[in-house]
Amino acid sequence: MASICYSLSFPPIHKPPNSKIIRPFPTYLSNPCPSYVPTFRSFRTGATNSTSSTPVGEDAQKPNEASMSIDNIRSFFDLNLGKWKGSFFQFDAYGNLLHEMSTKLAVSSYGEDELISLIQTLYIKQPSSSTSISGHDDEPEWAEYKIKETNMFTVDKYQQIGFFPKEKAFALRYQTAGMLETVLRQGVLGEDDTGEESPKNLKLPSRRPSIVCENCLYSVEKDMRARAFHIMDPKGIIEMLLIFLEERGDSVPCPPALDSTMLQGNTNRIIPYLGNWKGRSITKRSGAYGATIAEADTVSSLEMNDKGQLIQDITSTFAGGEVTTNVHWTGTQSENLVTFDGGYQMTLLPGGMYMGCPCDVAKCVAESKPFHLEFCWLETPGKRQRLVRTYDVEGLAVSSTYFYEIKL
Repeated sequence: MASICYSLSFPPIHKPPNSKIIRPFPTYLSNPCPSYVPTFRSFRTGATNSTSSTPVGEDAQKPNEASMSIDNIRSFFDLNLGKWKGSFFQFDAYGNLLHEMSTKLAVSSYGEDELISLIQTLYIKQPSSSTSISGHDDEPEWAEYKIKETNMFTVDKYQQIGFFPKEKAFALRYQTAGMLETVLRQGVLGEDDTGEESPKNLKLPSRRPSIVCENCLYSVEKDMRARAFHIMDPKGIIEMLLIFLEERGDSVPCPPALDSTMLQGNTNRIIPYLGNWKGRSITKRSGAYGATIAEADTVSSLEMNDKGQLIQDITSTFAGGEVTTNVHWTGTQSENLVTFDGGYQMTLLPGGMYMGCPCDVAKCVAESKPFHLEFCWLETPGKRQRLVRTYDVEGLAVSSTYFYEIKL
């Protein structure tokens, strides 16, 4: 077995500039490259010295920041601990399946208080050897990969975690592909340090992708989760989408799988999302402290008109009912790719999932506009979860928003 560790390198986190923010809720719902996003960089320093009102939750976190962050990190570790059996799916930006493999993930922790750390080891099932003797069933070989430890330092400064303990959801931000690149290039797909080529017709991520974002949603029905990764190339274009579908426990009979009938290029993946939806959203700052900055009731609809155009309307009423926002989008569908006016795209995946992002992140950055990445899981008909990760113009994750919605 190979045992590979990786490290991440990130630019320093800057202090937020002064601003006059009136509403702390991100406006990504109306613009794939929104003109405003909360500019908090490090949540140890609190809010900016702005003349505006203090964001919700700011005063509440001041008296006991350290204990709150420790409680959050413990909850995060507890949510991840255990043995996970699953499957890994690799898609291109158009929703076409490129590769599938079985995985196991062992997660444990050690240490106490501020020194507590999370240890993760990923195992990838290797393909059967072409030299195996016919008629002999050898034990499958699993390649082992050590994932960089997670602790108070990494979640606050490197990964910029967005964590929702009650909702069982989290988002992590990476600047390099790290373990994923190692797994794809060296452990599974045949390319090693000697420069050997990868298997034919199999796309690999760039050596230096500009952004890797993980959004994780847990099942509301059983001890299962879906982890989705956006991988972008250095030009800010989506290069591939990755899904880990995992179930916790030693007694799991076989890895969870996506609906096989939907892997055959089904052009009707949009149908489960059509109709009217009602739910609630929670927005939190990134970082170990993760204070809530906005909550809202949401009503949305997605319809297809007689011309084949998709019409999406979203209404959000913020806590207290004082502010309501309305969003109207028009888009078109080409097989498994939906493109909305304004430059936002959704890739429809099997298993009731889709992943969204700007068509061109580089354009957002060039225009000094923030952007957001989205993962949606419609686990059962009529109920869905969504997680949206918002980035500032420097590529730092500043907030995450969790949605739970029911079809009307």
